[in-house]
Amino acid sequence: MKEIVLTRIDDRLIHGQVMTSWLNYTGANKIMVIDNGTANDTFMKTVLKNAVPSNVGLGLFTVEKAAARLKKGFKQGDKVIILVKYPDTVLSLIEEGVEFEHLNIGGMGAAPGREKFYKNISATEEEKEVLKKIIQSGCKTEIQIIAEDAKVDVSKLL
Repeated sequence: MKEIVLTRIDDRLIHGQVMTSWLNYTGANKIMVIDNGTANDTFMKTVLKNAVPSNVGLGLFTVEKAAARLKKGFKQGDKVIILVKYPDTVLSLIEEGVEFEHLNIGGMGAAPGREKFYKNISATEEEKEVLKKIIQSGCKTEIQIIAEDAKVDVSKLL
């Protein structure tokens, strides 16, 4: 799907780095947030919609609805950033038949059960196993906080 310009794991979803660095770098005109909790949270939907520039479309999806939407595809000229909070969301989409060529990890912060595995990126043992499965699916997975940063191959860290 050439219309997808970035697929990113970032537990902060939409925030300053996404808005400034990645929107400018990719030229995206749509953001697709895929997270079951957020898609069903009216308050968070409002917060995220207010965080996106008016010239950028925003859709919030459950994993199930996102899989159907991604399989349907996008219209010519769309440039879509996909944002998820957790690696298992990406794996669930892959298991639903969605293919990803690249995955960017930009924010997986410290949390109970998570250990630091690269600078400010942390993951549980289960999340590391999920990342391995994503890589095994053929998806090149890299850490890159902002577009100007060098890419770090996650397969060499696991």
